[in-house]
Amino acid sequence: MSSEANTGRAEDDGRVIAKGVDDEPTAGNRRLFHGWRFTIAGGFAAIYAAWHVYTLNVAPMETWAFRMTHVMGALILGFLLFAAASFPRERSAVARAQWVAAGLSALPILYALIQVGLMHLDLQGGARAIAAEIEVWHFGVPALAGTLLALLGSWLYRARQDRFAPFDLVLILAALASSSYLLVHLDGTALRMRAGTPFASPGNLYASLVGVLLILELTRRVAGLALVVIALIFVGYAFVGPWLPGFLAHQGFDVQRFFSYIYTDAGILGPTTAVSSTYIILFIIFAAFLQASKVGDYFVNFAFALAGRARGGPAKVAIFASGLMGMINGTSAGNVVATGSLTIPLMKRIGYPPKSAGAVEAAASTGGQIMPPIMGAGAFIMAEITGIPYTEIAVAAIIPAILYFASVYFMVDFEAGKLGMRGMRDDELPRLKQMLKQVFLFLPIIILIAALFMGYSVIRAGTLAMAAAAVVSWLTPHRMGPKAFYRAFEMGGSMSVQIIAVCACAGIIVGVISLTGVGARFSSLLLALAEDSQLLALAFAMFISILLGMGMPTTAAYAVAASVVAPGLVQLGIQPLTAHFFVFYFAVISAITPPVALASYAAAGISGGNPMETSVTSFKIGLAAFIVPFMFFYNPALLFDGSTLEVLRALITATAGVVLLSGGVQGYFFTNTVNPLLRAGLILAALFMIEGGWITDLIGIAVAVAVIATQRFIARAPA
Repeated sequence: MSSEANTGRAEDDGRVIAKGVDDEPTAGNRRLFHGWRFTIAGGFAAIYAAWHVYTLNVAPMETWAFRMTHVMGALILGFLLFAAASFPRERSAVARAQWVAAGLSALPILYALIQVGLMHLDLQGGARAIAAEIEVWHFGVPALAGTLLALLGSWLYRARQDRFAPFDLVLILAALASSSYLLVHLDGTALRMRAGTPFASPGNLYASLVGVLLILELTRRVAGLALVVIALIFVGYAFVGPWLPGFLAHQGFDVQRFFSYIYTDAGILGPTTAVSSTYIILFIIFAAFLQASKVGDYFVNFAFALAGRARGGPAKVAIFASGLMGMINGTSAGNVVATGSLTIPLMKRIGYPPKSAGAVEAAASTGGQIMPPIMGAGAFIMAEITGIPYTEIAVAAIIPAILYFASVYFMVDFEAGKLGMRGMRDDELPRLKQMLKQVFLFLPIIILIAALFMGYSVIRAGTLAMAAAAVVSWLTPHRMGPKAFYRAFEMGGSMSVQIIAVCACAGIIVGVISLTGVGARFSSLLLALAEDSQLLALAFAMFISILLGMGMPTTAAYAVAASVVAPGLVQLGIQPLTAHFFVFYFAVISAITPPVALASYAAAGISGGNPMETSVTSFKIGLAAFIVPFMFFYNPALLFDGSTLEVLRALITATAGVVLLSGGVQGYFFTNTVNPLLRAGLILAALFMIEGGWITDLIGIAVAVAVIATQRFIARAPA
């Protein structure tokens, strides 16, 4: 927490050697503590992460209590680590008046927290309920008033980057008060039965309202405004339903029923938090253990040694490295920052224009989110929502990932050929022999996959992989001892804040969809469209999935789209796995879809290219991703739904199709430039081969052969 990420490269006898590519990127509003402040914040982060590992493996808690504590811990850690705005340039001390104002806003929250303690004693003493006036005037109003004052103060006053912010400490008290009330009443009364009904207690309303405000504020700090704005639109929708037209109309809900409902397992504590509190945080801690053993550096160096010699070498490296890093990285933009700081400057050095260098990295990093076995944590959420075994989802993702990365690879390769780019020289690259000697660093990933397919639970497999990462480190110069273990847990706890906040915020949206029934009405709309054209219904679902995913991290984008779009696709008769993969793909590639393309914008920040031009170019490079989901529908064998022969044929023809599509889009096919007419022929052949039937495959092969023969004839003809 006290040092900047040192992503970049080092020179070793003139060779490009990756250093620190898997270090945690430091956000602009991230506090960097020193001394006793670092000990407090780092210690809490380490305890928070270790508590999850212990609870998940040794001493399970009651489900709601575990999820509430999970969210509460993330709020506390988030307000410790992330400021409400950028830091002041001058290093002036925090004014005494600021501490006084923060103290005044803390008083009502402290009073509310004391009241929670008294409520607990009353309930333990046999009381069946707490009087409404106590819940409102002695808990609810003070807690809400203090929270609103602290939020306002945190926006108006800024503390230095290496100091605690007074008002953020008050927000931590508010998180304790809100969560403590819910936990106390979870044990003492029938909170589950009353939440979301007219019989919900007043205190439940206030505790949930404070919790929602804190989640929205933390999400704004760690993930930007996009998800917060969408969540607020959905919250508003819950109240204005009676005045809306058509299928959007609903009966509307009062404040007490809405907020008590939203903080249940139908909303914030629902599928998204269920996944973030188990699988996601466990794999974030696993990623932290991999960082401690420098496996991320090895992944990138291995990719350089393997692919750096090919034409456009750094771009090929970006593809391989981003695919590997995507297994342990939960966001497209984070993947860009992790590997792009090294690959983008090298791409520019060999001749790629800035927009192309950034676009290649953005497209490759986005592909990392569909890379099994982890798929940027999306596979875990899909398993939670659908009930389909995780291993089945991971297997089904193999061919789609191959198709996507094959498309990006050949897009890059053909552009490099067209521009006459070279590969990197042997003396510029890590030594392959040295990389092969360290191939044992892949063991944690191999053990993870093996454990999953041997029938171990995801939690147990992740824990075994974590232990394997520690053992593997003992064979390297980065041997993990007690300090390294502490550092790994501290990094894991810190890195988990963003994804937990995002999942909790997405839970608000999911709760609104469940409460209002808008998902079912959207399904009816899809069914009506399908009566005219099933393809039209799928296209509409594609646009909605991309729109809902714009500006959001992968997990939130998929969770929201899965709640709105996937049920309608299932009602069309599409298999649940196919429907959810369809939605998942488009939610993921919203990161490279203009006009809001987070991964492309992150890459443009590194390359110096125009953000919009970079996003358009990355959209072009990742074009196959917009076709692959339709391939699932027309050819389920691509998700391993068919005989071995059908799966092999689908893999071969679809791969050939994306290669032809890449040649048609780039206007270059292996060794020669292709004229516009032949480009159209390549694209036509690609579409025939992608469709999946025997007849269309044969037509596609015939067209492709004709185009290639014509191209060779033109190339050999005398000028």
